[in-house]
Amino acid sequence: MPRLYESLKAQTFQDFEWIIVDDGSTDDTEEVVKDWLQPEGGGNNFLPLEGINGGIRYIKQPNGGKHRAINRGVQEARGELFFIVDSDDKLPPASLERIAHYYGQVSGDTHFAGVCGLKCYFDGRQVGGEQLFDITDCSMLDIRLKHNIKGDMAEVFRTDVLRELPFPEHEGERFCPEDLVWNRISQKYIMCFFHEPIYECEYQSDGLTAKIIKIRMDSPIASATHYKELNTYNIPFKEKVKAAINYWRFSFCAQSKKQLPKLPWFWYWTMPLGLAMHLLDKKNIK
Repeated sequence: MPRLYESLKAQTFQDFEWIIVDDGSTDDTEEVVKDWLQPEGGGNNFLPLEGINGGIRYIKQPNGGKHRAINRGVQEARGELFFIVDSDDKLPPASLERIAHYYGQVSGDTHFAGVCGLKCYFDGRQVGGEQLFDITDCSMLDIRLKHNIKGDMAEVFRTDVLRELPFPEHEGERFCPEDLVWNRISQKYIMCFFHEPIYECEYQSDGLTAKIIKIRMDSPIASATHYKELNTYNIPFKEKVKAAINYWRFSFCAQSKKQLPKLPWFWYWTMPLGLAMHLLDKKNIK
């Protein structure tokens, strides 16, 4: 987190706030943040400092998963745009300035949910490999399936869109695929995609990316919902088949089938393939 803190102080665009949602961390996060904060009225943690005009707000809540932390941050946010940044990552100095530049070109058009730039590793390599594209206005589904852009990107959403389409929260589950919400947004809105790095990251060996199959198995309702909905969208038939197989793959992990969304009956032929993958997952993940 100190790395992110320093990168935020170095931003060339200063009109922003930093909301830290501590999702039940067991490390020294709270102590680190206390060094940056001072109480103001009623015990609210707020610190105006050079480079962060909106200040820092620290919120601690019981561990419920990243999606619950995002929902809380969205509800607390005061700004027009919302940028999700993990605590181990950082932003290039001109990141927020470039976001403001591109958003300024579409801010008056309610068809846009926000803007999106590149996510890169700390050594400058583009996540997903080097891929060139012009400024593109399309949905997040289309940028993947029609424009064939691979790898994680750095999405910046209008806050009111994330309030309109929050992450579903299922009792007992601490994970929800971000694509579930991004795809829902894609059904109503487009994004402005631009080819500039605005996010620098590394993937931790103990992070979500490294353990994604086990994490999805432990949150089967959200995982199955993601794939069921993906199967219904206007996407290539091959992608529909893959989504149906993955629906069954994770639905078999559910203790109760009552909350599971139903896949249309004409996709039941994919069930044996999903079961085979489910059994392979159980064998490989112990």
